Formats: sequence, structure tokens, C-alpha cells
Amino acid sequence: MKKIIISGGGTGGHVFPAIAIANALRAKMEDLEILFIGAKGRMEMEKVPAAGYHIEGLTVSGFQRRWTLKNLTFPFKLMASMLKARSLIGHFKPDAVVGVGGYASGPTLRIATDKGIPTLIQEQNSFPGMTNRLLSKKVQKICVAYSGMEKYFPKNKIILTGNPIRQDLIHLQGMEREARKHFGLQEDVPVVLVMGGSGGAGTINQAMLELVKELEKPNDRSPIQILWQTGKYYYKSIQVQLKDTKKGILVAVPFIDRMDLAYAAASLIVSRAGAIAISELCVVAKPCILIPSPNVAEDHQMKNARSLVDQQAALLVRDQEAIEKLSSVIFQVMGNQELQQSLAGHIKPLGIVNAADKIADEIITLIKLSNPSS
Repeated sequence: MKKIIISGGGTGGHVFPAIAIANALRAKMEDLEILFIGAKGRMEMEKVPAAGYHIEGLTVSGFQRRWTLKNLTFPFKLMASMLKARSLIGHFKPDAVVGVGGYASGPTLRIATDKGIPTLIQEQNSFPGMTNRLLSKKVQKICVAYSGMEKYFPKNKIILTGNPIRQDLIHLQGMEREARKHFGLQEDVPVVLVMGGSGGAGTINQAMLELVKELEKPNDRSPIQILWQTGKYYYKSIQVQLKDTKKGILVAVPFIDRMDLAYAAASLIVSRAGAIAISELCVVAKPCILIPSPNVAEDHQMKNARSLVDQQAALLVRDQEAIEKLSSVIFQVMGNQELQQSLAGHIKPLGIVNAADKIADEIITLIKLSNPSS
């Protein structure tokens, strides 16, 4: 029996690719045991068991770049996490260890590399964090989602695989009518899909309230409608502000469970620029406006967005300008068929649909190379 540890998490951008990789490995290897190692109190401790896998938690947390009292406990939590990771690896005896980013990934990969266990990193972003940059010197392979990563990682270790995405996003053609009916949207009116992440985004929500005001004014523009994921935290207050809105302009929901239908319904997508969101948008291949979150480490989302904007595959609106400018950019795109076709045409070649399979194949190859007799 082969054994593999997958470590990392903290956000959906780390957790869901990790689960996708595990599923791909399980489909390719009959005699396999997978152990997840995450960070206590983070979302992986709930999502991984729900997907059918066992997970162990480390006490590790992030180091704050600004001074806080939490930083006083960081060295102790890190040491405790290193000791637990060493114990888990020693008892489990993995044939390979995979890091997907997040707090737990660092201690686990560090112990694995020190023990000479075959290791692989899956880097979702176009600009890697400090932990993965340091680990890259010791791991055997680095699976990336963007070209040009030799600026940060040893070139001979890089494999361009893309980011794992939900498989139900691959075949959306012909689903537009069903999708609009599912959300209670008009079938013959173009749809702007707006997403600020599962928790919502205050700036984007304020910008959308401004857009609704503009849509309610008399105008000679072609009609549009909005499918708006507000985020659970903001939903009730936004509902109050929308109570007098004309029917047929929008459908606002706290959270969208059927993202395949949401993407299928959309004519234009307004989104944050997390790594997995970007990978999904490339596969969906529809015009999009990106509003990078300013509240992420090392400005990852702006760098992710730039990777598309520089290839004329998306438009960019800065978070601090969104309330003032987003409405006009949406109207600009919705009123210009040529621009819509250009954006869709440039983003489509960037989509990678089989990333999880590619990464699983690299892990299997890594195990075989380290143990040719297996």
C-alpha cells in the first residue's frame, strides 16, 4: 500500500485543490492511503472530513506582518507544529508529501524534506508566498498554474499543470436557459454575475448598490440583469436597501451553491482575483472584470489579475476605485459586443481543465522514481 500526505489549507483556494488532488490520486491508485495535515481551527478541519478523508491538525498560525501580541506565541506554535508534524510523518511513513500552501504546509514539508521523503508543492498563485519560495530549494517538484515562475522557483523543478478546478465547470455549453430559470432570471436579458467570495466583499457590494441606482434611472441602454452573491454577512442589510428595487433588475443571494449554473447564466462576470477563481474563469471563458482584494498577503490577487490583464484576457478595476468606476466599466462591456468577444477569445486558451490529473501523475511519477522497484 502506498501512503501520501497532503498538507495545507486555511482558505478554499488551498483546501479545494487539495481535495481535488486527493480524488485524482484515489482514482489512479487502487491501494492508497491519504492523510491530510491542516491547521487547527481552519476550514480544512471541516471540509476534508466532509470529502471522506482523515485529517490531523497542527497548532501553527500565520506571522503577522504588523506587530500584534499574537506574534509572541508564533515561535511556540511553530515549534509545537514541527514536533507534531515529525511525529505524524514518523508514524504514517508516507511515500510522498504534497504541500498546497497555507499555514500547515510549511512545517510538514520542512520535516518531510529533512527526512528525504519525496516532496511536491502545488503553487496556485502567480506570485508565491515566502514559505513556498523557501521550500522550493528542497522539494523535488513544483506544480504551478502560471508561466514565468522561474523568477521565483528553480526552473528544472517547475511543471506547468494549472490549478485544479471543479469538474462541473468544464461543460457549460447549452445550459444558459436552464441556468437562468434556476435563479429566477429572465431568459432573454444578458446577465452580469457578481461575486465577492463566499464571505462577500464590502466594496463590491457598495459598487453594486450604485449600479442598481443607475439601472433604475431612465436610460437608452440595452437592458441587463444582475445575479449577485452578496456574502452571508452582508445579505440582510443589502436586502433592506433593495426592498424598493424594480423587479427584473436583479437576483441577490447570500451564497451560490450551483456555481456551474451561475457561470452558465452569465454574460459578464465580476469577481475577486483569487487563484482558484482565476483558474475557473479561464475555463469558463467569458468576459470578466477583476477587482483584486487589497486584504491578502503580498498583494497576491493584484498579481493574479495582472497575469490576465497583461494578455488582454480581462479588465481590471482597483478595489479603491470600484464604487466610483465599476458601473461605467460594466456598461462599457455590455454595450460592446466586439470587446466581449475579444475578452472571451483571449481568456479561453488560458484554461486548463485536467490540472488535478496532471498533478496526480507527477506525484505518482515522483514515488516511482524514488522507489523504482515499487
